Amino acid sequence: MGETEITDESSAFVIAEIGNNHQGNLESALALIRAAAEAGANSAKFQKRNNQKLYTPSAYNEIYNSENSFGSTYGAHRDALEFGKAEYEICISIARECGIEFFATAFDFDSADFLQELGVGIFKIASGDLQNLPLLKYVAKFNKPMIVSTGGSTWEHIDMAVKTIQAVHNNFAVLQCTASYPASFGELNLRVIQNLRERYPEIVIGYSGHDNGIAMPIVAYSLGARIIEKHFTLNRTLKGTDHAFSLEPQGMRKMVRDLKRAHIALGDGEKRIYESERAPIRKMGKMIIASRELEEGHTLSTEDFEYRSPADGLPPSFALQIVGRKTRHTIKQYAPIHLEDLL
Repeated sequence: MGETEITDESSAFVIAEIGNNHQGNLESALALIRAAAEAGANSAKFQKRNNQKLYTPSAYNEIYNSENSFGSTYGAHRDALEFGKAEYEICISIARECGIEFFATAFDFDSADFLQELGVGIFKIASGDLQNLPLLKYVAKFNKPMIVSTGGSTWEHIDMAVKTIQAVHNNFAVLQCTASYPASFGELNLRVIQNLRERYPEIVIGYSGHDNGIAMPIVAYSLGARIIEKHFTLNRTLKGTDHAFSLEPQGMRKMVRDLKRAHIALGDGEKRIYESERAPIRKMGKMIIASRELEEGHTLSTEDFEYRSPADGLPPSFALQIVGRKTRHTIKQYAPIHLEDLL
């Protein structure tokens, strides 16, 4: 994604979704980008809107008395959270210095053009625009990697979106998402990730989580999600609806750590014996021993066996195979029985 190749064998591509958690303050935005990089995220993402063209005049001018308001009307509130070209250029530069990808969600055509002119490497489409096929087609024609969230949708909606983008290119990802803020665990429906992988085997599948905590992204990765997006803040108590369910830097670090561990722990699916297991298995395992002294030429029966630790002789699975065989020499009581002891 961007300059990073994502496959089934990849570790997770982690997106720190800053959104508007910078609250329209450039220094906060830069601090968030640096903190995301230090926590190990692969990318930092903002949200870009041209509010006067995005909302109807009545919605833009509606009185906004929420405790989370940054303006007296909803339009003024949204405008207070927006950055222009100069701020975005600084953010992109800092992200580059930190070694992480920077991109943003385009909520409208003007914002898509704005981000394209800045040269961002990835475009995000929010769940609310999954059915905005004109916007999907427009952004796809930039021929840049796209990430599409699927909150509040059906398979029919996702199929239409996938078909629209695939008519232009195949370099995009689809993310399972529940568009609640925050999302309850009972509505995450993470098994959709498996169904997305089966339905679109040629597409990278991911997870955009609005849940609290860091456990569910690990589950999502285990189910096949290779992009993990989580909201990110420096302080969960700050003003704004997203902060409360966002990860702080320590949480992001722990999630990145655990995702890397999950990548290693999943392995290749081939069952094998590891050297680290040999000593414990010898100690805990059982072997066939003589339950009494067995004379030379004795024909073995199950009454001649006991099964005790450590596992220094034949495993119990050989018991029926050696019943009826004769002893080559005398075997003392409690001595392990080996194949070379038998005729």
